[in-house]
Amino acid sequence: MEFQLQQLADKKHAFVYEQEGERLAEITWQQKGQVMVMDHTYVSDKLRGQGVAKKLLDHAAAYAREQGYKMEAVCSYVVAAFEKSDAYNDVKQ
Repeated sequence: MEFQLQQLADKKHAFVYEQEGERLAEITWQQKGQVMVMDHTYVSDKLRGQGVAKKLLDHAAAYAREQGYKMEAVCSYVVAAFEKSDAYNDVKQ
């Protein structure tokens, strides 16, 4: 599964997964300086139960590490993932 980085608006970005032109999963954020404000996670019913949301978050966290960014959890999925796992402590805002 390959995620593509897309710029949605001036400071709005996403990692998306599309298949045959259909967006099946995405995680979006607002870029505020050195902080990725994680505001939305979506996974299509077609992919539910396959851990795709976690894969998206892991991909975004790897991107944050590469860029030297922190992540602020606003999306309920990201909030819950940050609370459940210490794996993101280095990128948490």
